[in-house]
Amino acid sequence: MTRKLPIKVKPYDHQIKAFNFAIKKLKLDCGEDAIGSCALLMDMGLGKSLTSIAVIGYAFQHKRINKVLIICPTSIINVWITEFKKFADYDYTIEALTGALMSKRKDKLRSLYHKNGVKIAVVNYEATWRMEQELNIFKPDMIICDESQKIKNHSAAQSKTIHRLGLKTRHKMILTGTPIQNNALDVFSQWKFLDPGIFGVSFYAFRNRYCMMGGYYNHQILNFKNMDELTEKAHSISYRVTKEEALDLPEQIFLNRYVTLESTARSTYESVVKQSYVELSSGEITATNVLTKLMRLSQIAGGHVTDDNGNIQIISKAKINELKDIIEDVIISSRKKLVVFARFIPEIESIKRLADEMQIQYSIITGSVEMDLRGDAVDKFQTDENIKLFIAQIQTAGLGITLTAADTAVFYSLDFNYANYSQAIARIHRIGQKNSCTYINIIAEDTIDTKILNALETKENIAKTIVDDWKKYFRKEG
Repeated sequence: MTRKLPIKVKPYDHQIKAFNFAIKKLKLDCGEDAIGSCALLMDMGLGKSLTSIAVIGYAFQHKRINKVLIICPTSIINVWITEFKKFADYDYTIEALTGALMSKRKDKLRSLYHKNGVKIAVVNYEATWRMEQELNIFKPDMIICDESQKIKNHSAAQSKTIHRLGLKTRHKMILTGTPIQNNALDVFSQWKFLDPGIFGVSFYAFRNRYCMMGGYYNHQILNFKNMDELTEKAHSISYRVTKEEALDLPEQIFLNRYVTLESTARSTYESVVKQSYVELSSGEITATNVLTKLMRLSQIAGGHVTDDNGNIQIISKAKINELKDIIEDVIISSRKKLVVFARFIPEIESIKRLADEMQIQYSIITGSVEMDLRGDAVDKFQTDENIKLFIAQIQTAGLGITLTAADTAVFYSLDFNYANYSQAIARIHRIGQKNSCTYINIIAEDTIDTKILNALETKENIAKTIVDDWKKYFRKEG
């Protein structure tokens, strides 16, 4: 059966197949009381959100749903808002249930009741158990759990809440490229949300069925068993596609992950913005002066500040926590290599500490690494299977090196120099690369990060505008 996807762009073949699979498993062409669920196990950048937006539109147009709840990591909430604007070709209203005050989030949810089109609420995982009562009142017809590995712990409060919400919802989807991050036990909680009938409701019965236990008090997993059965059951409602299998995929995919600065870091950032504006308004405006102040804002957005004595203080862990999640997905779960570009040395030190904590071996190039040692660092990353991470200072590692052992790169921070950015992009996207390349920008919301990214995307010549238009860089971003 040929179905038209209600989106504004031409979909790729693998997205059409995923869409048709989801329609079938969600039973959206069946009667009004039909109940269905599915898992879209698609690698990062393959269009899980686009496919889901198409599914929502199809279900709404066929009068199967009216209210949708999307649960995702905080860093992806704004991505969903942007993707709906870009792709949805139907009437909808979407609200991001964000804000420091829970009362504000609840007000946003209640405001949806009076809006037109399909009503979509987007909330982060951590807020679900605090908003369970309101979400029950909202009574979604469909729940989508994006990056569903976040509920792999069956005993966590947010997982239990989502399981309960799922029991009251007709149509349920999970989206992830990495359903298993640690071991096969990760499957249980995610599929319990989708359909408790597949693996049952008892974690311990599931564990006994698929694990050989031993050790202290019989609590240690010695091995796994019945894996063919587990795979068959999980795949009964799953559509799986990897980047290597998606032959029609574009060569380069750009993704943004948004993080929110903690209150202390936000206060520091706003204070520096105001101070910089006052100083520039009353003093000489030169490109150097403006760029110096913008650099300080970038440092704060990255989580670091230098005090009056020259000591570096960590004031935010928002970006490093997001990078940890990406490393878990790419290196630990997908068993691939990863390149991370960062602008400032304190950021690189934080990344090194994270790698050490996660016991991940890495190569590194910064301005302090001698030229004759850089080739060896690259060679190890390219050839040694144990070296999974390459940490690079964007100003010094953006030229003349090949990092094609990885097909994913993270920009932890950026500068206004488009040449630096384009050269860094070319490190993994060059001769020798066999896969499509994915680039992830970690963006601190409402900071200079958004201004820098916009300038790079439009290839704006900052040198020509920085003096005349300096005020726009110190206005509220977003």
